[in-house]
Amino acid sequence: MIKSGSKRTHAGFAFVPDISIKQAPLSDTILASARNVRAVLAGRSLSDSLAETPAALRASAQAVSFHAMRKLGLARGIKRILVQRTPPNPLFDAVLLVSLALLDTALEHAGDAPADSTALRHLPVYAAHTVVDQAVTAVDGQKKMRAYKALLNGSLRRFIRERGAILAQARENNEAVFNHPDWWVAQLRRAYPDQWQALLQAADLPGPMVLRVNTRRVSVDAVQGALDAAGIPAVRAGGAALVLAAARPVQTVPGFDEGWWSVQDLAAQQAGALLPLQDGMRVLDACAAPGGKTAHILERARVDLLALDSDPSRLARIGQNLERLRLAGPHVSLRCADAADPASWWDGRPFDAVLADVPCTASGVVRRHPDIRWLRRETDVGKTAALQRKIVDALWQTVRPGGHLLYATCSIFPQEGERQAAQFPQRHKDAVRLAAPGQLLPMADDPLLSHDGFFYALFAKTA
Repeated sequence: MIKSGSKRTHAGFAFVPDISIKQAPLSDTILASARNVRAVLAGRSLSDSLAETPAALRASAQAVSFHAMRKLGLARGIKRILVQRTPPNPLFDAVLLVSLALLDTALEHAGDAPADSTALRHLPVYAAHTVVDQAVTAVDGQKKMRAYKALLNGSLRRFIRERGAILAQARENNEAVFNHPDWWVAQLRRAYPDQWQALLQAADLPGPMVLRVNTRRVSVDAVQGALDAAGIPAVRAGGAALVLAAARPVQTVPGFDEGWWSVQDLAAQQAGALLPLQDGMRVLDACAAPGGKTAHILERARVDLLALDSDPSRLARIGQNLERLRLAGPHVSLRCADAADPASWWDGRPFDAVLADVPCTASGVVRRHPDIRWLRRETDVGKTAALQRKIVDALWQTVRPGGHLLYATCSIFPQEGERQAAQFPQRHKDAVRLAAPGQLLPMADDPLLSHDGFFYALFAKTA
């Protein structure tokens, strides 16, 4: 289910952390990761499940869980060959999937030197025999799964012996080849006939950790200097963006508590820059949580801002983020409300600028949230498109003549992007489409400076 106002957030780690330090026993990590995979297969988000993982295991479980999500299609294909009748124990099934994802990576990179490979720094690479031993240990430690210990051991060892033949058979299915549901692959193939495979490949590479400097408080040069002094490599990426060479917990980066910066992808940082702003304007951020774009608006101009979100807990996060960034104040109002129902929150005074970062399938941020591909259903695309139309049509009435509305989604499906933008002026004759980036695709040509998938369309309301 996709809720109004829901958007993916990145707290703590911007993506899979560097797991070169493996403090927790791998057996415990496999079991914790299996619980997360089981939760996703039952319809829960990986972020919610990880929040319930014991703190001592969270970093390693996040890395392995993310990896399992990125290889879930292949792991399922392998499992179907190895185990004809999976035992009726969902947790054992998840342990098997996690173990196969780890084992295939172990065999693929056997003999590689992680220190010499940037890519391997973000992969959970263990020796094959270690994966087998620790997976069996994980199952043996659980009373309800102990009876399946021999099945797990035999299946994993068979995969080691017959990997080539098993992979060839598994990859007769597109899901195993591309690690995305068949419908997702078909959607991208139709929309981007020359780029669909590159998009699928990019989705399996973790995105970089990007900081957006709060220039209300500090200069980009000052933050760069603080990072250099702390031995944290980072490069400028235009505007107020700094890209870290490796992700790390936010609390370990200089300036977090001081409100010097926010974590925000390069594509998402364009929202605050695209919306025409001047001091004194009345501005609406209609689907604001967790507040990254809200903060960017306030960093750019001294405006009277109203931020909406339909979820009280997510709305509270906006307030917390603005407090940390020293951007809260009487000029900022937060309201729990449905953006599609202005009668419940709008006082009738028009806005000079409206940001409509509407709910979507989040298909553009799947590299940071690899569970999305397995949580979404093909019917969700049409449902979110209908919800988007309802929201932007409602919001348009709140824009003053001469004002602007910026339509944004973190999606790469055209139904949620270009088709919406093309149809909007047909429904609203007073809407003029202005120059904006349109569809931004998450390619992997330069992993350090790559960005998420996003769509932007800017409209002006004629007098």
